[in-house]
Amino acid sequence: MVRIRLRRMGAKKRPFYRMVVSDSRRRPTGKVLDSLGEYEPGRKPVHLKVDLERVDAWIRKGAQASETVRRLIQRARTVSSA
Repeated sequence: MVRIRLRRMGAKKRPFYRMVVSDSRRRPTGKVLDSLGEYEPGRKPVHLKVDLERVDAWIRKGAQASETVRRLIQRARTVSSA
C-alpha cells in the first residue's frame, strides 16, 4: 500500500520533516515516490508548505495519509482558503 507520511530530517534535536509518498513496506527513510511538502515545527511561526494538488492526486490514486499528515493537510487547507 502507498502511504503519505513524514520523513524526519535535520540535525539532532532540530528536526524538520518532508511529506513524502512511499510504499508502506519500506522504511520511512527509504526510497520515496514523490515529495509533497515540508513541515518545520521548531521555527516560529511554524513552517508548513504542502502541494495540495499533488496530495489530492495521490489520494485519488489510492494513497492513504498517516494521521499526522492528515492533520497537517487540514491545517494547510484552512490556511490556503483563508
